[in-house]
Amino acid sequence: MARRNADAGTPALRLLTERGVAHTPRPYDHAAHDGFGEEAVRALRAAGLDVDAQRVFKTLLADVDGRLVCAVVPVAGMLDLKALAAAAGGKRAAMADPARAQRSSGYVVGGISPLAQRTPLPTFVDASAHRFETVLVSAGRRGLQVELAPADLVEVTGARSAALSR
Repeated sequence: MARRNADAGTPALRLLTERGVAHTPRPYDHAAHDGFGEEAVRALRAAGLDVDAQRVFKTLLADVDGRLVCAVVPVAGMLDLKALAAAAGGKRAAMADPARAQRSSGYVVGGISPLAQRTPLPTFVDASAHRFETVLVSAGRRGLQVELAPADLVEVTGARSAALSR
């Protein structure tokens, strides 16, 4: 994988570059108004990248007992809110209000990256990520993913791995 210049455009890509983390930006044509993860998989495949929907991860912000947390799960799966609550040491989890998620992360819905969020949140990466040499996550804007090693994603975000998807 290539490392890109610090002027790569998003806080997520700049963070990876500053930390010396090997990564590859994966831009694609964005047109969807929802289903952003599925759109990314389709568009990346159309662009000639052989990606499995289990290897492309979506970033979801959730409210666990009144505090925001970040969950990173495969596009092909669904976030198990009970599992997230347990991983976060809480009792109840619900999806965060989109406006609150945008304010906290500094990114727009459909482009929320787990990397370089405005307000750092406790982050949980689905354990399935470790089955792959690399995974793709949002690079901080719609139409841009970043490919990196799951161990680097966990390290840079300070995440914990847990079984979060169903």
